[in-house]
Amino acid sequence: MPEVSRRTLIQAAAITGAASALTITPAHADADAGSLSITADGITLVAEADGSILVRDGSGTDRLRIGHFMIKDSVLGQQRTFGGTPSLTTVDGRPALQVAYRMSAGASAVTVRGTFTVAARRASLRWEVTGSTTLTPGGYMFSRALIGNTAPERYVPATVWTKDPRGGVPYEINAGSLYQERWDGTSAYFRLAASRPSFTNATWIHAPADADGTTRVELVLGDMRPGAANAVATAAPLGVDVWSEQPFGLYEPFAALAVNAQVVNGGPAAKPVTLTWWARDFGGAVLGTGTLSRTVEPGGAWQETFTVRGPAQGIVFTEVRATSGSEEAFARTNLATLKPYAYRADGKFGIANYTWLLVPGKQQVGRLMRKLGVTWVRIAYDGAPGIPPAELDALGIKHNVQLGGVIFNGTAQQIAAWADDRAAIARQSGAAYFEVANELNQPWMSGQKAAEYVRDGLKPIHDRLKDSGIKLMNCGLGGMDHRWTTNFHAAGGWDLIDAFAFHPGRGNFTADYAPPPEEWEQGSNGSYWNFLGALRKARQTLDEYGGGKELWLTEVYACTRPNHWWNDTHRQAAENTLLQLALCLSEGVDGVNWYQPHDSTIHHPQEADSGNPEYHFGLLNRDTSTKPALLAFATATRHLEGATFERWLTFADSDLKGLLFDTPRGRLAILWSRKDGYILNRDHGDGQWYPHPEAWVDHWPTKTRVSLKTSGRTVREIDCIGQERTITARGRRAQLTLDGAPRLYYGLEL
Repeated sequence: MPEVSRRTLIQAAAITGAASALTITPAHADADAGSLSITADGITLVAEADGSILVRDGSGTDRLRIGHFMIKDSVLGQQRTFGGTPSLTTVDGRPALQVAYRMSAGASAVTVRGTFTVAARRASLRWEVTGSTTLTPGGYMFSRALIGNTAPERYVPATVWTKDPRGGVPYEINAGSLYQERWDGTSAYFRLAASRPSFTNATWIHAPADADGTTRVELVLGDMRPGAANAVATAAPLGVDVWSEQPFGLYEPFAALAVNAQVVNGGPAAKPVTLTWWARDFGGAVLGTGTLSRTVEPGGAWQETFTVRGPAQGIVFTEVRATSGSEEAFARTNLATLKPYAYRADGKFGIANYTWLLVPGKQQVGRLMRKLGVTWVRIAYDGAPGIPPAELDALGIKHNVQLGGVIFNGTAQQIAAWADDRAAIARQSGAAYFEVANELNQPWMSGQKAAEYVRDGLKPIHDRLKDSGIKLMNCGLGGMDHRWTTNFHAAGGWDLIDAFAFHPGRGNFTADYAPPPEEWEQGSNGSYWNFLGALRKARQTLDEYGGGKELWLTEVYACTRPNHWWNDTHRQAAENTLLQLALCLSEGVDGVNWYQPHDSTIHHPQEADSGNPEYHFGLLNRDTSTKPALLAFATATRHLEGATFERWLTFADSDLKGLLFDTPRGRLAILWSRKDGYILNRDHGDGQWYPHPEAWVDHWPTKTRVSLKTSGRTVREIDCIGQERTITARGRRAQLTLDGAPRLYYGLEL
């Protein structure tokens, strides 16, 4: 049993304090003559003469000012308030502040009224807009000004963990939007049901109205985690937040792995709370567990830190659960260890989408990319999200550009202006390759717009970059669309590119599933979305059309959308990640870009959406903790770096499969079995829902024992996440157990 320890850091005092009586008093007459205020434990709101709301903490320190409100109207456009008249009122018997705002003459028919109440360390902010039939409530905003803040504002999507009553793995759902303001020793959180951070700026926070036309915002003060603040803001009975201080939860071998947990009581009364926690490894072994109990005050937080000893390399799944009677909340995160490795500079593996989510910071993300053997980034130019080209150069990471916006059937002037702009960006970025647009082969296998793409997109870029040294790729195709490619070739596009790019999407098939193209079924759940069959068709196309074109897979993935039969479990994703990268080398691919570093999307950073596959393509989870697939990616890049593919291995048992490589570390065999078939989650029903097993559950029922000749006395066996064991040979033969999970072997004579 690994060493298990628990370090306890208890914050016994309530973060937000018990609710106290509210009072209405004039606020500091010497400084705020004529102003009105309301107070609760830890918070004071002062309505100033111009209608601004000043927020003070429990020490009387001014923290921020809430000023104007901005409406959006389909006729009037955006219109903001210009001051207002404050007054006292009551809401549900509680004292409140009210502000009747003034609008400009052009929007004089519009009425904006603000109502503000307080509870312990919390303010409820409400704005109602009336007087126009053409309002656009989704575009409302309010202004805030920070006073003496010591860190910039941070947008934090709020999520909570839940579980489908039908079973399957737990998953996160969105639970609101938080804007965190920070000072030394304390924070404030604006909590909204939803907000677009891309609409928010230094002056205005995007604050759309609810269905009834009211904008509702909760403001929480206190030194707490975002999850705790959200629980207080929503008056949730219990809330749990878990996190690691270590970036990505990724540690050095054998480190003490620490998970922090904060439990908050968002209810109105003190309650007894039981906290349970556990940690499991990739095989399901329990590395640590425990149960603690204490009484938590209303608005109070209880914080603990638990540690377990990490392996040489591997992943640890953790859960913390809080219960009080029938009330319950839980949260999960992953911890992992990864051995150090010194990469060469000529690897073929990269990242497809921008390294755009720079959490916890740009330097940490850059170091992680190097630690994983990332040698290419698909999209990098000055002004793009993520790490700028010069900083990638300093990291030794090469970078390309993918830009779209092709103007089909545009005027000569429109097309020229577009091409001039895109070519200039590519030149300035120092890109090695320019992938001209993305997945324009829709509808899939229709063959549409191939000729127009060559005429209006590819050729104008080719003409501007032909002497630049930048290599051109076609728009990365969604799937191996051979009909579109045939039309593309007929239109002269093949002679304009240096590299052929496509995206071998994959559904509930193992990576080595290779149905012939004539059998591919179309549709969102069709066998068109297979990996090896698509890759072989691409290789056949390059051989047929000639010209020495490179082959690039500019988006490769293993989607972990939870509890959907079409997508991988976290364990399947790790297995397929390793095998997909190995198959790329077996088919002579020149470059592979994984899509993408982080779960979530660029337009909704770190939000959760359990039903949308776009949110589940990352090597890192939404909270930036490590997925098993990240370790599988690193395992592949390390063992396949500098490798030369020799041949497919064949066995008397045709269900046994293998690839053989010559590597700088010796001859490497990757072996697996297909006795359980190529179809994953095949026992699914008619709907999309399917109860995924936990990541530590082995999903291959059939085990096959084989005896293979060895080159020495031992064989190294390495699983998909890089865990190693040594197998002792007897009589120069090793006894191996194969199943559907690919494993790496050194020391076999095949």
